[in-house]
Amino acid sequence: MTTVTTTAVERAYEPTIGLEIHVQLRTRTKMFCGCALSFGDEPNTHTCQICLGHPGTLPVPNAEAIHFALMIGLALECELSPRSIFHRKNYFYPDLPKGYQISQFDIPLWGHGRLGEVRVHRVHLEEDAAKLVHAGSSGRIHGAEASVVDFNRGGTPLVEIVTEPDLTSPAQAGEWLRLLRATLGRLGVSDVNMDEGSLRCDANVSIRPVGTADLGTKTELKNMNSFRFLERGVAAEIARQEEIVRGGGQVVQETLHYDPTSGTLTPLRSKEESHDYRYFPEPDLVPLAPTEAMMARAREALPELPAARAERFERELALAPETAKLLAFRSELGDFFEAGLAGAAPSDEGGRGDAGAANGSGAATDPRTLASWITVELVSRLGDANPADSPVEPAALAELVRMVSAREVSGSAAKEVLDAMAAEGGQPSSIVAERGLGLAAADELGAIVDRAIDENPDAVEKIRSGKNKAMGAIVGSVMRETKGRADGGEVGRMVRERLGLG
Repeated sequence: MTTVTTTAVERAYEPTIGLEIHVQLRTRTKMFCGCALSFGDEPNTHTCQICLGHPGTLPVPNAEAIHFALMIGLALECELSPRSIFHRKNYFYPDLPKGYQISQFDIPLWGHGRLGEVRVHRVHLEEDAAKLVHAGSSGRIHGAEASVVDFNRGGTPLVEIVTEPDLTSPAQAGEWLRLLRATLGRLGVSDVNMDEGSLRCDANVSIRPVGTADLGTKTELKNMNSFRFLERGVAAEIARQEEIVRGGGQVVQETLHYDPTSGTLTPLRSKEESHDYRYFPEPDLVPLAPTEAMMARAREALPELPAARAERFERELALAPETAKLLAFRSELGDFFEAGLAGAAPSDEGGRGDAGAANGSGAATDPRTLASWITVELVSRLGDANPADSPVEPAALAELVRMVSAREVSGSAAKEVLDAMAAEGGQPSSIVAERGLGLAAADELGAIVDRAIDENPDAVEKIRSGKNKAMGAIVGSVMRETKGRADGGEVGRMVRERLGLG
C-alpha cells in the first residue's frame, strides 16, 4: 500500500482599501460664522459665540465654501443632489464645544463620482473640530499631565471625500491620493498641505480570500498625514489582518492609530456606526439647493485638471507617461514648462501656453528635452520649491536647452550655467560668454582630440578591438582639457574618424 501525504495549501488573500479624505477649504472665514481662518496664530484668538457653541446662536453657511464644494464635485464627476441637508452629528469630545458637529449625513451634496479608476462614494460639507494639544510631562497643571484645546480651527470649512473600496494595494492608495491632492490643488480650493492638516486621510482596510466577492471586516486607520505614512500604515494593517486570519482568529472592526516611527498599530476605539451619533437634521439651517447660476459659476472656475493635462502632454507633446504625470501633478512645474515653450512667464492663474511655440530667441524648443531639464536638472536644484519663486525664468531655461541642442554649449557646461541661473538669474547666452563656456572651435577641438589619442594608446587599442567603453578615457581627457567646453558626441565622432572606424 502506498501512503499519500497531503499538505494544506495556504490560502491567498487580497486587500480592499477605501479612503476618507478631509479637505480644509481655502476660504477667508469659517463654515458657519465670520471668524477668520488661521494657521499658527496665537491659540483661541479666532473665536466667537457661534463657533464656541454658545446658547441661542445661529449658524450661517459660508457661500464660498459651498462654491468650492461644487467645484470639487464637478471635478470628481459626481452626481449632484438637488437638495442636500445639514445634520447634527452628536458626540462628546473636548474639542467639540457644541457637543455636535454640523455635517451632512444621508443626503450629501454629491454622490457617485470617479477620479481615475477609483469610484467616489460621496462628497459632503461639514465643519472641522478644534485642535487638542497634548502637552505631556512638559505641560503639567497641578502636577498632572495636561491637554489643552485651541479653538481657532473649530468651525473651519471641510469637504469630506469618501471613495468606494476600489483600491487593492498600499502603493495604489498612495498614488491615487497624490492624484486627488494634485486635483484639489489645481482647483485652488485648498492649499492641501498635509503637514499642516489641510489634507487628512483615513483608510478603511479589509482582506478577503482571492477570487471572492464579499468584503472582509474592515478597520480604520486614522489621520494619515503623508503619502508614505498612508502606504506604510496600510501595509502594516494588511499584514496584521492576514496574521490574525491565518492563525484562525477574526478581525475586529475598530479604529486604529499607526505610529510611523515604531511601525506599530494601536487600537483607539471600537468602530462606531451611524446610529451612535444620533444624526438628525440641523434645525437652524435650511436645505442646500444649488441654483443654475451657482453651478455655472463653479463650471466656469474649473481649470484643466491634472489627469487631463498629463494625457494632453503625452498625446500632443509625446512626453513619457512618468514625465507627463510629474509635470501635471506638480502644477507649478507644468506651468513653468508650458511658459518655457511659449517663451513667456507663467500667468498668476497658471494659464496654458501654446505647446511648441517659439521661445524668446525665436527658435523652437523641443518639448521632451525641456521637460527633462525641468523634471531632472531644475528640480534637483530647487527641490519642492515653486520655480516661479526662483530666479530662473522659463524662457531663459528654454533658451539654454536650445543652445545645448544647437551645440552652442555642452551639456556639462549647461549645467554650470543653470547653477548660475538658479543662484542669481540671468540669460544663458550672457553667462556662457562671461564664463567662456561656449563649445571649443573645431580647429581647437581637433588638436585636443589628437593629443588625447596620442596620450591614451591602451584606450585606442581597446577601441580598435571593439571595446567601445574605452572611448570614455579619451572623451574624459578632452573634457578635462577643455573644462567641459567639448561636446561628448562630437569628440567620439572625431576619435572614430581619426582611427578610421567610420
